[in-house]
Amino acid sequence: MAKDDIYTGSRGPAPFEFNEQVASVFDDMITRSVPGYGELSGRLAQLAGHFYRPGSTIYDLGCSTGNFGMQLCEEMAGSDFHMLALDNSQPMLDIYAQRLAGVSPKGAIELICGDICSQPLQEASVVVITLTLQFLPQGERQALIDRIYRALRPGGVLLLTEKVVHPDPALDALQQDFYYRFKRERGYSELEISQKREALEDVLIPETIEAHEARLRQAGFRQLDLWFKWFNFASFLACKELV
Repeated sequence: MAKDDIYTGSRGPAPFEFNEQVASVFDDMITRSVPGYGELSGRLAQLAGHFYRPGSTIYDLGCSTGNFGMQLCEEMAGSDFHMLALDNSQPMLDIYAQRLAGVSPKGAIELICGDICSQPLQEASVVVITLTLQFLPQGERQALIDRIYRALRPGGVLLLTEKVVHPDPALDALQQDFYYRFKRERGYSELEISQKREALEDVLIPETIEAHEARLRQAGFRQLDLWFKWFNFASFLACKELV
């Protein structure tokens, strides 16, 4: 695993993007930047295995280098399944393809480079969005969640993980302080933290838990669970009720 040292030197104000440089260090970057990432990925794969139904499709929207997919291959070992993994970064998908070449899943994982907002969705039993909605323009988020709800079979689930903000300014500041503490504990310097924050400004737009839940309910989801929470990171399970 290559070490994330992208922001160790003084850099200009270039916005963050998932290019070849980021893809090459992504696994180190995300494990040092997202609290509980290993636990989260494993549980997402277990939840996907629990809700998957034969003959349906699992969608991983914003699949990056395939950490969820690799965990799913282990979880579904010996079982047939079908998954479409989408990302708009070809460098990320190239790494994913290399990782898939090293395993022989019984199920089929199809990699697609494209816009998750325009990808047709149908006959889904599981849809996974991990730290991806936050990169979409806010005006496009409801339409995507609406489409996911329509594509899900009754009893299917959306597994949504996002960075969040708190509506109370004092508690939001507390969450940010502990998040930066987390990053320092994992070896990031003040310069790296500061430059990464500036690069993500106006690129990653987090929302409150209440905003996410309101969007899910507007789409039609009635069974919601906030199953993972660490300060300013949250994972939701949204189930489409059986008719």
